[in-house]
Amino acid sequence: MTDQIPVTVLTGYLGAGKTTLLNRLLTGLHGKKYAVVINEFGELGVDNDLVVDSDEEVFEMNNGCICCTVRGDLIRIIGGLMKRAGKLDGIIVETTGLANPAPVAQTFFVDEDVRAKTRLDAIVTVVDAKYFQERLADSPEAQDQVAFADVIVLNKLDLVTPAELSAVEAQLKAINPYAVIHTATKGDVPADELLGLNAFDLKRVLENVPDFLEDDSHTHNEHLTSISLSTDKPLAAEKFQAWIGHILQTQGQNILRTKGILAYRNEDRRFAFQAVHMIADGDFLGPWKEGEPRTSRIVFIGRDLNRPQLRRGFEACAA
Repeated sequence: MTDQIPVTVLTGYLGAGKTTLLNRLLTGLHGKKYAVVINEFGELGVDNDLVVDSDEEVFEMNNGCICCTVRGDLIRIIGGLMKRAGKLDGIIVETTGLANPAPVAQTFFVDEDVRAKTRLDAIVTVVDAKYFQERLADSPEAQDQVAFADVIVLNKLDLVTPAELSAVEAQLKAINPYAVIHTATKGDVPADELLGLNAFDLKRVLENVPDFLEDDSHTHNEHLTSISLSTDKPLAAEKFQAWIGHILQTQGQNILRTKGILAYRNEDRRFAFQAVHMIADGDFLGPWKEGEPRTSRIVFIGRDLNRPQLRRGFEACAA
């Protein structure tokens, strides 16, 4: 059907660089209109605010895993989008880093209305070149995300040596010899290499996973937890930087992902903070909107996290 809207599923483990890649895609879609569906792991949404201000519509789901409790939300959102199908060139679904992409892809085949109106264009998996080998050892989702990929973006080349890069590429090809691999430093892959590919091949998937279309149950790494903290008091930038630096230095091995939107004292711009293990980055985004509550929110995803300790430390950063 030529009137089916193409859907790209953007997946990849925590901290691989999905949101950075998504921002690049949205700023490079000249003259095209995409809807974006974002799923988060945790009760407070942050990713929505990390997406660039653009004409695209962003729908956020943070009720849990997109392949479990929120599949109904995904179906409802797509159903709503279809009522104005003529206005859209495509849909991008960014999954939580803990999602197995198979049940996400299933949604576009097992639901009759969704199947009639949309076409799964490709599963794009972002891989962190520095930490992929560690994730293979402790997170089955990381392997699943690669196994189902039509396209792999091997990201963060600036953090690995050529020998390390070759080793990761060999692992990726061993898991999935069919996927096209693009290398990138900060998700710098042209949009036309990732969107509108018509690359998803259901026949190939069924050959490798015969029960793909069966509604199966699956598990997640039960040792991982998400801690979401917020405060309406403005933060002192120097206090926060000192505290988060200490947290990442002493507990970074157990913290897979940190991300936050912060309201600093005497600052009208939102500050976006992100970290993978002990590697941190941050920058100012656009200004807080008029009348918008200046609430600072931060999310930690990792193992053996101490919620009371993290809460006390975060609140102590208030000016």
